[in-house]
Amino acid sequence: MNQLLVLNTPPELEDDMVDYLLTVTPTGGFTSYPVHGHGEQRRLSIAEQVAGRRKRIQFELILAEEGVTDLLAGIGTQVGNDIFYWRQSIASSGRI
Repeated sequence: MNQLLVLNTPPELEDDMVDYLLTVTPTGGFTSYPVHGHGEQRRLSIAEQVAGRRKRIQFELILAEEGVTDLLAGIGTQVGNDIFYWRQSIASSGRI
């Protein structure tokens, strides 16, 4: 079964994440866009605490379930830290 893997990264890791995802075989492509993270006040800078948000980059990709663990392990060693992720089962996907 395919999985939707969502990766939420700090902006300074964007280029490294793009480079990594473009070189990983199981990914057939991905989407990225800027988002804002809210909460976890202890991790925010003073300016972010005042604004109530922090800038993040979100990546979304669909891949086979068995490829997720290896992809995540590679991100930890090839890209960096402070990356939040979640995954969901995908019933179907395709092009129209």
